[in-house]
Amino acid sequence: MRSDGGDAGWSLVVPLKPLVRAKSRLSPAVGEELRPRLALAFALDTVAAALACEDVADVAVVTDDPLAGERLAALGARIVADIPARGLNAALAHGADAVRARRAAAPVAALNADLPALRPAELRRVLSAAAAFPRAFLADAAEIGTTLLTAASGVELAPAFGGPSRARHLDSGAREIAPAGAGSVRRDVDTGEDLRAALALGVGPHTARCLPRTPAFAERAEGVRTSGA
Repeated sequence: MRSDGGDAGWSLVVPLKPLVRAKSRLSPAVGEELRPRLALAFALDTVAAALACEDVADVAVVTDDPLAGERLAALGARIVADIPARGLNAALAHGADAVRARRAAAPVAALNADLPALRPAELRRVLSAAAAFPRAFLADAAEIGTTLLTAASGVELAPAFGGPSRARHLDSGAREIAPAGAGSVRRDVDTGEDLRAALALGVGPHTARCLPRTPAFAERAEGVRTSGA
């Protein structure tokens, strides 16, 4: 994370729904009891890696979940209440507005909260590629959705996340970027198969600590990384 406090670094906006409702598609693979714990672990590993990225000035998490807010604030994230309460894209737009109320000239990026294998160096590579365009986005590993959307200083974020968002972001005029060596930034986790793919990349410590409780994944939990790796 940048320490100069100026407007040169990126401000990241990370949305996180209440944990009781998060990652519902993971339940068949990990069980209903573990699902909210994993959702929180994913967010903790995502935010820790983002804060460790040299080009990131700050991270704002838009959430109304008190436990998640407390844990993520302890990492150094700013917690923004989801005042619109109108879904993902309204939360992201609100978060971007909150960031720019404090850093008017900040370039802003919306980042998924479910990137447990995220690596700071790969995030920096993606942000560097995105900086060449007014708005840019990175498709997810399935090439259907979006894991990151950026807006340069003075440009509206205009998020269109959810479902086939890759096509919507293309239609909105955002430039698709695909830098090499950015697999961890594309690897969001919605299903058990996604989680296995993230484990193959090497997940962060918060996610790894949850996995021994899940026998189907325990044998692959050795793929842990540190947040700064």
